[in-house]
Amino acid sequence: MPVLAACAFGAIAAVLHMASIATVIHRIRRSDIKPTEAERAEGISIVRPVCGLENFSEETLSSAFLLDYPNYEILFCVAQPADPVLPLVRRLIELNPDVPARLLIGNERVSANPKLNNVVKGWLAASHPWIVMADSNVLMPPDYMRRMLTTWRADTGLVSSPAVGCAPANIWAELECAFLNTYQVRWQCFADSIGMGFAQGKTMLFCRGLLERVGGIREDAAATKLVRKNDLRVRVVDRPFSQPLGHRTAAEVWRRQLRWARLRRDTFRFYFVPEIAAGGIPPLAACSIVVASTDWPVAGALTAFGAIWYSAEAALAYAAGWHLTWRSPFLWMLRDALLPILWSASWLGNGFVWRDRPMRVLSRSSAP
Repeated sequence: MPVLAACAFGAIAAVLHMASIATVIHRIRRSDIKPTEAERAEGISIVRPVCGLENFSEETLSSAFLLDYPNYEILFCVAQPADPVLPLVRRLIELNPDVPARLLIGNERVSANPKLNNVVKGWLAASHPWIVMADSNVLMPPDYMRRMLTTWRADTGLVSSPAVGCAPANIWAELECAFLNTYQVRWQCFADSIGMGFAQGKTMLFCRGLLERVGGIREDAAATKLVRKNDLRVRVVDRPFSQPLGHRTAAEVWRRQLRWARLRRDTFRFYFVPEIAAGGIPPLAACSIVVASTDWPVAGALTAFGAIWYSAEAALAYAAGWHLTWRSPFLWMLRDALLPILWSASWLGNGFVWRDRPMRVLSRSSAP
């Protein structure tokens, strides 16, 4: 009986792994061959919360001024008047007088989420019917608007994009790429393909009138629930946008992944619980149980299984143009070894660190 259960689990995990990879490769190729649609007449307001100087701040913030779209504005939102990012933002606005851009300073406490408190003023000041909220570390390509708008459908309430890690400067940043790209981005895109898309706050496109009719601006997890509650869909762009990483420490990568794990645990618990079986380690263990019950050489069978598993992941990274080096398979294995530890740690508290600020995930019972 344990052997049959291990065989079934390993087969299901392998099918899901391959299906998710094939689906995302198809989405990416579809985005490459999609003809350019007529641009919308409506204007778009880009609300960008900024806080402190980050790796590649100038590159990511300046990318918003280079978009191939005829009618948009940029609203930079800063909470504190002494923030060190202010000189950079002011300089970029001065260097790009042809693009309407404003700097909004101040903080309005509307929730326990400091990011949401920062962007509310941008939402209220936006002059266009479409609003994009994009984190300061998102690198916007020239076709950024087209990718977002062509994802919108009649049943859409929100378009989102996870972050694809790029430009890692050390091994820990490459590990973050391993978490982000062929794992988190892959599964988020696959979930969207089967009608279960959910928002991630890196990039979100709203129709202002629609969102205000169904309840107003919320943080990303709450926005997903709000949209679904009103029989609308969250959709994910076919080719997600990049986030240059630069230098990372092991502690930074762990804290960031733990924060996201605890947020998923609290807001999407039904989907989070099965994550204990995610990654390549559980199916590899199942494979070892099955092989041990036969006369097959265990080491050879496990090596073959692992080679097929991670070769498929490499094929996805190559097809998508995501970060891929000879170290990537080893970092994917390290990531998969860390996933059960990360999942277990997510249940041991509600605290996390965001921009050097200790915070807590609200319990489900205490959430408004």
